[in-house]
Amino acid sequence: MEFRLLGAVAISTDTGDVPLGPAKRRSLLAALLLRPNYPLSVEQLTAALWDHEPPLHARGVIQGHVSRLRTLLTAAGAEAYEVELVTQGAGYVLRMPETLLDAYRFETLVALARDQRAPADAVAMYQDALSLWQGDALADVYPSPPLQAAAHALEELRLASVEQLACQYARLGEHARAAALLRAEAFAHPLRESLSAALMGALQRAGRRSEALDWFHRTRRLLADELGVDPGRELADAYALALRGGEDEEAAKATAGDMTKAADAVPVPCPAATPHAPLPAPVPATAPHTGAPDLLPRAPRGFHGRAAELAALSRAAAGEAPVCLVTGPAGVGKTALVLQWAHHGRAGFPDGLLYADLRGFGDTGEPALVEVLREFLPALGVTERRIPESASGAAALFRSLAADRRLLVVLDNARDSEQVRPLLPGGPRCVTVVTSRHQLSGLIVTDAARPVPVDVLGPEDGTALLAGVLGTDRVLAEPVAARRLAELCGGLPLALRVAAARLAQRPSWSLGAMTAELSDETRRLGLLDVEDTGVRAALRLTLQQLPGHVSRQFAHLGRHPGTHVDRYAAAALAGTDPAAAETALERLAVAHLVTETAPGRWTLHDLVRLYARGLDSGPDALKRVLDHYIATGLAAVAAAEPGNEECFPMPTDFLPPAAVREFGDRSAAVAWYGAERDDLTLAVAAARAAGLHGRTWRIVLTLWPLIVWRVRDGWVPLLETALEAAQADAEQHGESRVLNVLGWVLIEEGRAAEALTRLGAASAIAARAGDLVAEANALIVLAMAQAALGDPDKAAEICERAVELARKADDRTIERLAMQHLARHQVDAGEWRPALDTATEALAFDDRPGTADVPRILLLMVKGEALLGLGDDAEGIRQLDLAAREAESSGYEDGAVRALGALLRVSQDEGFRPRYNAALARLTARP
Repeated sequence: MEFRLLGAVAISTDTGDVPLGPAKRRSLLAALLLRPNYPLSVEQLTAALWDHEPPLHARGVIQGHVSRLRTLLTAAGAEAYEVELVTQGAGYVLRMPETLLDAYRFETLVALARDQRAPADAVAMYQDALSLWQGDALADVYPSPPLQAAAHALEELRLASVEQLACQYARLGEHARAAALLRAEAFAHPLRESLSAALMGALQRAGRRSEALDWFHRTRRLLADELGVDPGRELADAYALALRGGEDEEAAKATAGDMTKAADAVPVPCPAATPHAPLPAPVPATAPHTGAPDLLPRAPRGFHGRAAELAALSRAAAGEAPVCLVTGPAGVGKTALVLQWAHHGRAGFPDGLLYADLRGFGDTGEPALVEVLREFLPALGVTERRIPESASGAAALFRSLAADRRLLVVLDNARDSEQVRPLLPGGPRCVTVVTSRHQLSGLIVTDAARPVPVDVLGPEDGTALLAGVLGTDRVLAEPVAARRLAELCGGLPLALRVAAARLAQRPSWSLGAMTAELSDETRRLGLLDVEDTGVRAALRLTLQQLPGHVSRQFAHLGRHPGTHVDRYAAAALAGTDPAAAETALERLAVAHLVTETAPGRWTLHDLVRLYARGLDSGPDALKRVLDHYIATGLAAVAAAEPGNEECFPMPTDFLPPAAVREFGDRSAAVAWYGAERDDLTLAVAAARAAGLHGRTWRIVLTLWPLIVWRVRDGWVPLLETALEAAQADAEQHGESRVLNVLGWVLIEEGRAAEALTRLGAASAIAARAGDLVAEANALIVLAMAQAALGDPDKAAEICERAVELARKADDRTIERLAMQHLARHQVDAGEWRPALDTATEALAFDDRPGTADVPRILLLMVKGEALLGLGDDAEGIRQLDLAAREAESSGYEDGAVRALGALLRVSQDEGFRPRYNAALARLTARP
């Protein structure tokens, strides 16, 4: 059995290739094969199978493909080869001997070829390695970013191997063969300058100088036309050598000669020097070893908790040559965690502990690769004069020395994957631990790094950290204040340590006093800075590593009034489009400045939000995001209650967003309302605080479908805020409609007498304005108040007036609504036949059984009750059941409870009881 990634993804057996099926299944297999014997979470597999937002049923799709792959593997006899696809935790792992994978064999052969001193042996191994390729890597998988990155990494290794094979041909004097090999690749990759330079060198040494010059001019034109750049140094040097022609021919031949004549011989000038280049000299490089090196900084003081993360790091450090990736936001304690783990586990690394601060997020600049290696190599016993001058040579020597040792290498504060790769030791018994504020997905793809995420501390651990600095007695004396202090610091160890340092300097100061100061958001970040150390400094250093458009998006996030953003809200804040905003949010998530709490929804840590709020975002960011909520709310209303009147005209200074979220149906709108309710409430508060009255009441009115569905959710304070704003805005249209909704909610809360005053005012305002629709609406709700006060006849009379106004306004939607309420009052008065006739007529207005809405559901309930009153029990029960089912399917839980409650009173069918209990549970459990 063989698994292939170097070409089309395949499982090959003695009887042929296993039929894998659709691209998504091949993509799933590819993701598992890229990290064999290592568990992949459903989230990682989702990222590999879908670009941007995955479908809601992504987990089910993955489970289905995993099940099918297991069946295919079993049928192919995988068990005999020790291959098994198993579930592990919340993910899956493909257990297998790695020698069955073509990519593993390719990389092994390439590594062996690099170590060969005889060019003929190296040539044979490179040829064997390249013969494994049967097309482009991962040729037929879904082009998701993780799989594309993996394919690109494999292709880069193949091209580097081609260039190295050409070098070995040159050492054998087979220049024409090198030229033929390189020409094919240079045609396929015309903008890869290293290939063109190598081809020119091979042509020159093969005596084909004019072809070499022609190839240079061809490449130069392509670079100018495609990229608008001139040839780089490597290509320019190859051109200069070709121009000199015979003058350097002997030197070129000598360079390509036998590399083993002397220990200090110069290597062949291969065009694509890699971190695995041959060592510059085979002479002994190490001095007598007197003891295992230890470059670790001291163990952290006051370290507490993190048991789960320490255990996760230990698990990640198991196996052969593991690379552990400890990631998290600035100040979360990544370095302290790793140093604590390293000091406690030093016995497991008898050959030494190496540490380097890569300063990826500092003001002092990153150390050069050779600078780090000039610390590592002497620690491993290399004398100063034997350290190679070149970075690649020093890296190769480091890997050689680490190959047979049990080392721990800690690479702290890495900026990106590229900074880390040359420092990976590669020995099978070496453990590498990398810390970064970025997620370094590239290191996961190319080097199978095992992520160990680090989050903020919980309240108990945060309080314990304070006790470790201040002493247990001081913390136990004020336990409530200590816990509140940990909460105000957001569980961020850096912030907690700064707060503890301030308290330690002032022994007479109480924790309660510090808590009171930190409660002031305008001062909090300032109080959490000590000299050049603190939350603001850490965040500033993280932010300055990001591109300008990403840091600008971050600054605008500080003006968001809520706790979560999606790509539409982020785009509105920054005045850009959703695609650009999503790209920026993903970069911010990689840098741990935002957290994706659900697909397509991001949030900021409290202290990060305070920092963003202090950055310059321009004057209109708040207006733009409020107008985004107004536009999106109107779109949700249109989808949730199709056919209803528009809520209001837009403000005169409305700032339209670049794009508005589209809702395909009612369920999509309901889901949006549910997710955004808290943020919409916070947006109302922000608009009110900013004196944007027109936007304040408009945002509240866009919530009316949610208010209808969840009428008992305490809407009165929010509606009173909207009423004040409409009055301040001198907007009678808005005032009338807010009063109308407020009156209805008061009725539902049992405050019908208060509702009468509000609804009378709503009706009067609408009448003065000549707004027939608004007046009819107010009368409908006024009738509800009269009915609640025990006068259904008066209520029916008022509803009849509302029906007349709606007909006069030629508004069929309001007419149907008025008739629905009229039918309800008729039923309550025991007028069964008029109620049945009214309900039947109203249902005929817009009889759409496939699309339930609240008025239709209520009309079905009235019709059912009227039929029961007339003695037609079977049809009455059928109508009530229909109302209940439409309410259940549309998420109108209050309606479902009412309809099913009515059925329980008149039917002996035991099937209604569990449905009623379920609907009641959903209604009462709803946040």
